[in-house]
Amino acid sequence: MMRLLANEEVYDAVIEKGMTQAKHSVWIATANVKNLMLSVSDIFVESSMNLFEELVSKNVSVRLLHSGVPSESFLRELKEKKTILAGNPHFEMRRCMRIHFKCVLIDNKFLYIGSANFTGAGLGMQGKTRRNFELGMVMDDDSYMDRVASLYDEIWTGAHCKKCGRKKNCVIPLESPY
Repeated sequence: MMRLLANEEVYDAVIEKGMTQAKHSVWIATANVKNLMLSVSDIFVESSMNLFEELVSKNVSVRLLHSGVPSESFLRELKEKKTILAGNPHFEMRRCMRIHFKCVLIDNKFLYIGSANFTGAGLGMQGKTRRNFELGMVMDDDSYMDRVASLYDEIWTGAHCKKCGRKKNCVIPLESPY
């Protein structure tokens, strides 16, 4: 299965039918991180933090790989949920300033690759007249998922850090001893 999505179809597939149904893992890669306002059919959440909280309460491993400093509201809510998310082995964030690809890999069974950042105007529910024009593909092809998971994991584990040409400019490197 491979489908091209546009605009609110991205939200429906990735959030409504994807992340909320996760059983084991959700890996997100994005350049920008902002707090998403969401409303999903089987669970109501006001923000992405509530969705993360819901997922980790079900022992779903959430990884968020990003390049920029998260928005103030995202960081504020992360601090508010410190006891639930910060230090929870099921919720991890890592920053690498070279991340520009956008993907969501769910349970190694569903893959979104597209233009949408993890922001309200991208993957979120900013509103029909305020959202970005987005395109993306969803697929369940093992070879694509394996390739994306491999790249994601290489970045996540710092495999590229030693020879990175931007390491000197890396304000907050990946949380690792590389």
